[in-house]
Amino acid sequence: MTFINNLESPKFDFNDISLVPSILSRIESRSEINLPSLFPLIASPMNSVISIRKKDRFNEEFLNSLLKEMMVCIPRGYEYNRYIELFKHSSLNKSMFKSISLQDFKLIEINFKLFERLILQDECILVDIANGHMRKLLDLSKLFIKNFPNKKLMIGNIANPYTYDEFSKIGVHYCRIGIGGGSVCTTSANASVHYPMASLIYECNSIRQANRHESKIVADGGFKNFSDIIKGLALGADYIMLGGILNKCLDSDSHPYLWKKIKITNMDLAQWLYRNKFSLYKRHVGMSTKEIQKVWGSYKLKTSEGIAKWNKVEYTFDGWVENFNDYLKTTMSYLNCANLEELKEKANFIFITENSFRRFHK
Repeated sequence: MTFINNLESPKFDFNDISLVPSILSRIESRSEINLPSLFPLIASPMNSVISIRKKDRFNEEFLNSLLKEMMVCIPRGYEYNRYIELFKHSSLNKSMFKSISLQDFKLIEINFKLFERLILQDECILVDIANGHMRKLLDLSKLFIKNFPNKKLMIGNIANPYTYDEFSKIGVHYCRIGIGGGSVCTTSANASVHYPMASLIYECNSIRQANRHESKIVADGGFKNFSDIIKGLALGADYIMLGGILNKCLDSDSHPYLWKKIKITNMDLAQWLYRNKFSLYKRHVGMSTKEIQKVWGSYKLKTSEGIAKWNKVEYTFDGWVENFNDYLKTTMSYLNCANLEELKEKANFIFITENSFRRFHK
């Protein structure tokens, strides 16, 4: 048995730290801050966030709204022809990842022609598996990068900074980090495998800087609010992947239920109920639950490492985006940062006590 850290330097998470303002800031207005055209966010490949398996106003309008603000990972198990119909002539296609399983990825060495057809019209591929620490994934990623130099590859999930190092060395474009932190994931609770997200981001970024790696850090799982997202970016994440936060949007793919009982399938009615303060809820389902395994067509259902729960609808997507934009710029103005690169370079943190956190946490 080996401990790779000691009690004097425990790993930390977002509630354990706080950003510190610059001594003096040159930023006089949020309008001086330059953010990229797409936020550093990625929509998680979860059926209760986004899907295009069916023709429906909820999912088509939400997908288009998402793609104008952030990158998107389409979940596995959707109708591929529907995807082609919607986006084959769209520039938005460049900010969308197609999710595939490890079994799909293995086709690259078993049946190359079939794999080539599988990803023919996709520029960005996500190998969407729970355990990204398999050596097989590393070996297959090498083959992909060699044979498809013009396509982008995202792998994950991983939860060890040195695993990020291994995938970065072979040129993987995006590494999805984090295990067990998501609101509907029970892997860490049951399997005892975890790495606190704030430490994981910080250490992956430190390895990247020391070795001049180019692999993007995609922090995935457990982001509860604007503060968590902003801290994650300041610690060095290139992107934050969001699931539950987006599920709570009125217009996300999962249909709202009135009082958790009556399914609302009409968008106009849903908007009227929301404006008039009715209690609307959405089901949020973990991607390793037996419910989702059935959607994927699995005949032999495995032990679930996720749950399904109700989330109360808290905001519209446009309202959430407006607030995120303003809070991010407010943080950057305090920290004297005109762009996201400066945020990563200049951000200073302090460790705080639990009592300190409770003092300002509302």
